Amino acid sequence: MSMNGYISVEQSLNLSGSVNLVGAKNAALPIMASLILTTGKSVLHLVPASADIWKMIDLLSDLGAKIKFDSEKNRLEFDGSSIDKVEVSHEVMDRMRASILVMGPLLARFKKARAAFPGGCLIGARPIDFHLNGFEKLGAKITRDKNLIYAVMDEKSNQNRKIVFEYPSVGATENIVMFATMQQGETKIINAALEPEVLDFIDALRKMGADIKFELPATIIITGVKTLNPIEHTIIPDRLEAGALLLAAAITGGQVELPDANSDHMDLFLEKLKLMGHKLEIGFNSRNGKKVGIRLIATKNPKAVNIKTCPYPGFPTDLQSPMMAALCLANGVGLVEETVFENRLMHVKELEKMGAQISVENSKATVNGVEGLYGANVIASDLRASVALVIAGLAAEGETKVFGINHWRRGYDKLEDKLKKLGAKIEVVEG
Repeated sequence: MSMNGYISVEQSLNLSGSVNLVGAKNAALPIMASLILTTGKSVLHLVPASADIWKMIDLLSDLGAKIKFDSEKNRLEFDGSSIDKVEVSHEVMDRMRASILVMGPLLARFKKARAAFPGGCLIGARPIDFHLNGFEKLGAKITRDKNLIYAVMDEKSNQNRKIVFEYPSVGATENIVMFATMQQGETKIINAALEPEVLDFIDALRKMGADIKFELPATIIITGVKTLNPIEHTIIPDRLEAGALLLAAAITGGQVELPDANSDHMDLFLEKLKLMGHKLEIGFNSRNGKKVGIRLIATKNPKAVNIKTCPYPGFPTDLQSPMMAALCLANGVGLVEETVFENRLMHVKELEKMGAQISVENSKATVNGVEGLYGANVIASDLRASVALVIAGLAAEGETKVFGINHWRRGYDKLEDKLKKLGAKIEVVEG
């Protein structure tokens, strides 16, 4: 267990201060993949220096892209002119599920792509059939050999295509959009994912010269163009980092200011914090008509609330486990229902080690608020669980050791330093 280190957290009440957010990993990854569609130099700002970003840099460099990443300034330079490979190796795919996102742009640019089935984490099956079926509808011929996927464009493909998702998959929406940007004719994606990160990705593609429109309800229309150009783009602030910092202040009875948080990306989550009794000031840093800035002043007597995860604009699955940590110390009984990933309640037994009272039935958890939590040795099973356990540790008596820092590293860029700035007693102890 100690081989990969742990995060040591001690009780840190009344966290307070102001923190700047980094860009959203879930917007940066597809935007980085989309740069395959361009030749010439692009610059991205606010790119988080998280482990998944470094893996994507390795993957794109392996394909032949020239990349310079200043992780202190969160600035990434990308030149895709020298990309000459269309195959993503098994090792690379195994390390990160987002690696499937390069298939769409490789197919669009080179008319062929080869990849292994992607790896990822324990929280769910994440079938890639949505991606592959979409490619086929757009005229690609897909063959599978053991764990390899081969895709080749069939030049006789039809010009007006409609893709209907039974579920608004974020990754599949992004992959199909990238593929469609350079296909002749029009592609319609019905029941598309419209998360803020997807909209930021589409904003970046439009800057490149892609022809992309929206139609109600949840429909994206892409008209193919011949070439796409390099861009300069700033990634949107990470709403999941914002959520973690707000919950850290809430559970410790403190107050936090996030001057660059976009409240429009977090409506339902912020409503739930208000229902718990926390005071929120929205838009204190607004500029150019955009509501920017969130300030939270925690209540000393939080009330339990019910949450049910859903695709955006519902309650984000990525904030379910950190929210559950906060509910452990709320007055009353909170119900948590997970509808997005089938294995995303694995943090429950770890919270129970800290004194939480939670019962689980299928995809529903009932959280009975307790007077206090106590430190324990716990294991993070996925990225968001690592944050949930750290948040619980901030309010728990004694020391909590959270093992599985690889998950923490995957999704966050120096989040421990931001918590320290607020007064948290937290150290990452390398194994």
